[in-house]
Amino acid sequence: MTGKRLNGLMAGIWIANLTVCLLVGGLFYWFNAAPAAQADSPNASLVSVNKKPTWTPKPSITPVPPPTRRPTITPWPTPSPGPSVTPMAIPPSNRVVIGHTLENRSQEVFRFGQGPMNKLIVAGIHGGSEYNTVDLADQLIAYLNDHPERIPADTTLFILRDLNPDGTAREHGVDGRVNAHGVDLNRNWPYNWKADWPRDGCWIWRPVTGGTSGGSELEVQNLIAYIDRIKPAALISYHSAALGIFPGGKPDFAPSISLAAAVAEVSDYPYPPLNTGCDYTGNLTDWAANTRSIPAIDIELTNHRDTDFDQNLRVLQAFLAWKR
Repeated sequence: MTGKRLNGLMAGIWIANLTVCLLVGGLFYWFNAAPAAQADSPNASLVSVNKKPTWTPKPSITPVPPPTRRPTITPWPTPSPGPSVTPMAIPPSNRVVIGHTLENRSQEVFRFGQGPMNKLIVAGIHGGSEYNTVDLADQLIAYLNDHPERIPADTTLFILRDLNPDGTAREHGVDGRVNAHGVDLNRNWPYNWKADWPRDGCWIWRPVTGGTSGGSELEVQNLIAYIDRIKPAALISYHSAALGIFPGGKPDFAPSISLAAAVAEVSDYPYPPLNTGCDYTGNLTDWAANTRSIPAIDIELTNHRDTDFDQNLRVLQAFLAWKR
């Protein structure tokens, strides 16, 4: 055999051996390495069939939409345009001053109806920082002044339009959030009270405190005395913005949860509410639920500008209809 033929034969044998090696290696990878690598994908799972692993992709998950909320009551017609009457136009017999602030501004409550079951709406607890809650209270007051027949015969409704008028007068912004002592009035209630709290997930735009003790602030003292006087069967505290509906009570208070669910049925506010991780200490609704057994909820308006009047007219209707 000549040298040329010998070299050609050796090259052919080498190529054949290489081909076999590649084929065997490929089969080994297919049955072993590839499925294991595919299993690392978050959208894959291994299924064993006759001891030979194969890869089956997981079906994609389509989120199930929440059930459509359907009001159990026929909504009232919404006036167009909305009410424009100012609270000062309400007859004096329907207005009462429950106390004065540190800067001697009046805290006014407006009454509608004559029934034995009292219900209370509180706005402006954060004053100018959440001034749209005061605007909403004024709209509801004007609407009920025009439509007193909306109040059930067994109910009297009280609306405190602005718990923190000193803050409202100071600024319609972050500097209007606290009272004249620099106290957040929704941190001053004498239940689960703290002078300071972890700020993670909480409002942080200005230095604030919970006061020197639970109930230390005049504005809170005035409302405590008024609540103990009228003994409301249910309470709404309005805030803004966007976090949803918070039932009062630590631990959970079942009547507050029932009230929150009834309001959620007729509104678009998130419920359960969005959880930012904030520790809500010394607030009105927990105090009402845990120390006075009053079903109470916080409702957060969508933003710091709008009153969501149409939506809150439905909320008012559900609130008036709700019974423990």
